[in-house]
Amino acid sequence: MRGVIARRAHGGRPGVRRAGSWLKRSMLMSLAVLLPLGASVAGPGATASAAFNPAGIDFWVDSEMGPIKSRVFRAADGNTGRVVYALDGMRARGDLNGWEIETEVVRELTKWNINVVMPVGGPSSFYADWNGPSDFLGLNTGSAGSSSGSSSGSAATGSSGWTETLGKTNTYKWETFLTKHLRWALRDRLGFNPNNNGVFGLSMGGSAALTLAAYHPDQFSFAGSYSGYLNNSAPGMREALRMAMLSAGGYNIDAMAPPWGPQWLRMDPFVFAPRLKDNNTRLWIAAGSGLPGPADATAPLDMIQGMPLEALALVNTRAFQVRMMSLGAGNVTYSFPPVGVHNWRNWESEVYRMIPDMSAHIG
Repeated sequence: MRGVIARRAHGGRPGVRRAGSWLKRSMLMSLAVLLPLGASVAGPGATASAAFNPAGIDFWVDSEMGPIKSRVFRAADGNTGRVVYALDGMRARGDLNGWEIETEVVRELTKWNINVVMPVGGPSSFYADWNGPSDFLGLNTGSAGSSSGSSSGSAATGSSGWTETLGKTNTYKWETFLTKHLRWALRDRLGFNPNNNGVFGLSMGGSAALTLAAYHPDQFSFAGSYSGYLNNSAPGMREALRMAMLSAGGYNIDAMAPPWGPQWLRMDPFVFAPRLKDNNTRLWIAAGSGLPGPADATAPLDMIQGMPLEALALVNTRAFQVRMMSLGAGNVTYSFPPVGVHNWRNWESEVYRMIPDMSAHIG
């Protein structure tokens, strides 16, 4: 596979001891670059390109958060047994999922006879069930928080022209929505198979994809993470994520989960890695090198911001790789392209590399 290091976990290198030293140095370097610049882990995003796809249908489902929209795209052959959920990044917008706005992956997925479900909204949510509404010192921020950005992903520039109140005027309950309300509505109304689905996501969505697969193995037999933050309890990571969530909609991380408690650790892929091994969940774990490719030079600002962000994601991903290696897990494919920064171009390419493996392990 050209440009991809794809190998099983039990055959990876370097050794755990050497990798641990490298991870520590790289984490400190990445944070040193990231934090003084004021750049958030939300990262930069490309200008909208693909945008609205008329082949999709708006699929509304009631939930504890109120009615939530998803976009559904049917498999080319009309089957209802092969289903994948595509999760967005920190700046998830309220009109369309970033995968639809920024990429053409749905067209390829449906050609592979896979039904695609794209939940819409949930900026900074990590697709988790939160403790309470996101406020600051008891002050509601629902009328002021704006989730600006071209389309989400892990980042963006510009303004999308809408204000997000979900998760501020009420409490995010995204895990419950995805694994109960949406899951059974897709079965009851469209006939979709509720078991052995796939799930993948970028950045925030990558971390969430692994969480969903770890705790709901009957629903998700395959999970993919691109540039995910897979070692959230590492030194400095909570504060880096705090900055990201403030930038991506003005959300308070403390409303999601208290620091270092059971709920926070439950969201850390490094911590729950044994579940993924024991479930034998098929995993595709990817991160770019942080080095830009020729096409990235067309957006210099995004490239400059995206390099340290992807370097941080790479450190997290490598830490997760070492963790899985230490467990003897053989259910993982790792993809580390020689170029790739924190942007949609990188993530779209990764989907295309992943599709054959995912197609063989869902449904």
